[in-house]
Amino acid sequence: MMECRKLGHLGIKDLPRRSTLADANARRSEKVFGKIYSSLYYHYKDKLSSDSCSGNTPRWFRNIKIIDFTTVTLFSNLIFKGVGRNPKTGKKKGGIKVHTTIHANEGVPCDVQFTSAATHDHFLLSPEKLTKGDVLAMDRAYIDYQKFEELTRKGVTYVTKMKRNLTYKTLSSVWHMDAGGLMVWREELVEFRKKVKGGEDIVHKARIITYVNMKNPKKPKLTRLLTNDLETAYEEIVATYDARWEIESLFKQLKQNFTLRYFYGESANAIKIQIWVTLIANLLLMLLRKSTTRSWSFSGLATMVRIMLMYYIDVHGFLEHPEKDWEEALEKALEAPPESEQN
Repeated sequence: MMECRKLGHLGIKDLPRRSTLADANARRSEKVFGKIYSSLYYHYKDKLSSDSCSGNTPRWFRNIKIIDFTTVTLFSNLIFKGVGRNPKTGKKKGGIKVHTTIHANEGVPCDVQFTSAATHDHFLLSPEKLTKGDVLAMDRAYIDYQKFEELTRKGVTYVTKMKRNLTYKTLSSVWHMDAGGLMVWREELVEFRKKVKGGEDIVHKARIITYVNMKNPKKPKLTRLLTNDLETAYEEIVATYDARWEIESLFKQLKQNFTLRYFYGESANAIKIQIWVTLIANLLLMLLRKSTTRSWSFSGLATMVRIMLMYYIDVHGFLEHPEKDWEEALEKALEAPPESEQN
């Protein structure tokens, strides 16, 4: 709204009304924006990769795919069903889940799906979309023995966090101690069984790794990880799970820098369009950040681009040396004034 007077540069004489935008969002399919995002991602994915320049990223790290979801709260429970009980006062708010898959070395989604907040997360564990050698890092909300067994048979590795209430049979247990007799990590080979009504029981063998998490030296705690990888060193398993925080950083980045609390339309299509546009803007900003040698925080970069968006300016030049004009003006101001001619 503040820059509406500059829309003339785009050939737009009048400011579009909010109702006009809402009607356009209702009529234009969100799949159009989904395809735009997909084409941008596959065109620039090599540049977005963290190992595209350095080449120092380990091969196993490049195979890690991280899956998770974030919930966007909505104004109504009619379009996308929310979760939880109905409140005693006021109306129950709805929610849309943005199910996301990212590669650990890219930082932007490679696959996005939308469901209502009431939909369970297990549907994202789709073995048919994965290939042999892939490594999945995920939250414990995705634990499903049947899906895990399908992944194992396909040659896909998963790493997740253990739930406290899981029932299993311990086949073997090995403790690894330090010189002082304290536990460094523990390895258990376990077997899960799930009864299937009218079918053969599901039997899934896995490995539980328990270690002392020292991220907070003042408060060390035991962390238990579950994986179907029975051979890889425990340090690599821990590093694989730690990579999961890349997707948490992505969700935080999206919610802090983009407006996902206010929507321009009330239809499911309009809501999805606005989320797709947010993901497209995030991808372009990440690409701009990767192409700039000067270090910028994402929020700082987003703020500067927002300010410069309606101006004719060399964005790359400014981001590389934002103080250039100021330094030139200061240099001129410090020059000695010309000597005045004496009469």
